[in-house]
Amino acid sequence: MNTSSPSATHRHESSGSSLWTAVGAVVIGRNEGRRLEQCLRSLVLSLDRIVYVDSGSTDGSCELAEALGVEVVPLDMDIPFTAARARNEGVAALKQAFPTTEFVQVIDGDCTIAEGWLENAFFAIRANSELAVVCGQRREQAPEATVYNQLCAQEWFGAAGEIESCGGDALIRLSAFEQVHGYNPSLIAGEEPEMCVRLRSHGWKIARLADDMTWHDAAMTTFGQWWKRAKRAGHAYAEGCALHGQTTGFRRKEVRSILFWAGVLPVLVLAAAWPTYGVSLMVAAVLYVRQLRRIAAYRRSVGDSPAAARRYARFTVLGKWPQLSGVLQYWKNRLLRRSSRLIEYK
Repeated sequence: MNTSSPSATHRHESSGSSLWTAVGAVVIGRNEGRRLEQCLRSLVLSLDRIVYVDSGSTDGSCELAEALGVEVVPLDMDIPFTAARARNEGVAALKQAFPTTEFVQVIDGDCTIAEGWLENAFFAIRANSELAVVCGQRREQAPEATVYNQLCAQEWFGAAGEIESCGGDALIRLSAFEQVHGYNPSLIAGEEPEMCVRLRSHGWKIARLADDMTWHDAAMTTFGQWWKRAKRAGHAYAEGCALHGQTTGFRRKEVRSILFWAGVLPVLVLAAAWPTYGVSLMVAAVLYVRQLRRIAAYRRSVGDSPAAARRYARFTVLGKWPQLSGVLQYWKNRLLRRSSRLIEYK
């Protein structure tokens, strides 16, 4: 698949009336303040079909969006909120207001669109009728601010080409979106990969371009925020596996890894520590060190510095414990037949 940027001629061609009339945007957010303003201003430069879905902001976000000429959809907060539900309602409002829209750029309110992205993505998805979703490179605005921002910046990296799933920012073909009935509104996290599983089951493809797509502001400054974010990921892995693991293997690898490194191995090691005179502890130490080296070697292979690769490896292994907490929370709620609540880190 050709994932290079279109030529200058193509960019000029696609930035004309076709882009203007075929592409809309759905932004979701709550109390994003200055970040929302930056997000919307980056969009109004290229689009006039923009919907902002607000989930109970108290900082004037709705008024700001209206002042910029953006359609505002305030969510009914009596219904449990999820990002998936917000995006679905935003797409429905976009289609109602602009029935001829063919593609929608979904974007979180803490991101801004990179210059040239909409033109590049529109050309790519229009040129390939098999593509349901096109995403690009998400960049972190201030990776040097905190170690947690740096980890996000490393996490966002992805090689160009056909991929299994996108993240929260992407350009989506609406006919494909409607075929699978959009996002699963009950999911508190991981709704994008889950939708991509269903898209691929219908024969659609997802691609990542090499182009910059969005600039993200993680604003993550504490260990507690990082822990909650990892816990949310574990919950998403468990729920995704429960939905599609039996049929497609979706998230089975991730869940097994969490259960082994944060559950099975520590329990076995501690249980065997006394009868083996502590040998089991040394064996576990060797296994964890090997895992750290394996992850660090992979990160070096994708361009990280040695220090950044080692840091990423340490947090990846440490993250298995909050992820296990998320896995257990999902299964506890499922066994008790309770709806899961959002796990928010901001």
